[in-house]
Amino acid sequence: MNNTLGAVGTAEYVLLTTFRKDGTPVPTPLWAVADDDKLYVWTVTDSWKVKRLRRNPEVTLQPCDYKGTPRGEVVHGTGRILDGEGSARVRRLIRRKYRFTGPLVVLGSTLRRGKSGTVGIELTPTSTPAAPE
Repeated sequence: MNNTLGAVGTAEYVLLTTFRKDGTPVPTPLWAVADDDKLYVWTVTDSWKVKRLRRNPEVTLQPCDYKGTPRGEVVHGTGRILDGEGSARVRRLIRRKYRFTGPLVVLGSTLRRGKSGTVGIELTPTSTPAAPE
C-alpha cells in the first residue's frame, strides 16, 4: 500500500480536532488506520466528537502521542460517520493494525456497548502533507 497521507498515515495516534458551534477546536487523540487515501478512526457512538462531526464535518489531523501531544504537520480534512458495515470494517482494521491491544479493546467495547455502541469515522484529507525531502 502506498501511503499518500504522510505522517498521519503511519502514526500510532492521531490528534483528531473537531469544532464546536462557536468554532472552538476540540482535539482528541485516537488510534487511526490508513487505507487507500483515507484515515479511519473508531469511537463511542454517542461521543461529543460524533455529535460535532454530524453538525460540521471539517476536521484537522495531526500525528501525536497517546496523551495528545502534537507532533508533525497539521492536515485539514472532512469526517464522515460510517454505517454499521463501514464501522465493522474499521473495527477489523483496528484489530489488524494494533495486533496485541486492538483485539482486546474492540472485544471489551463490543461486550460492554454492543456493536452499535461504537462507530467508525472516515477522514478524507483536503490538504495533503508535504513530501519528505
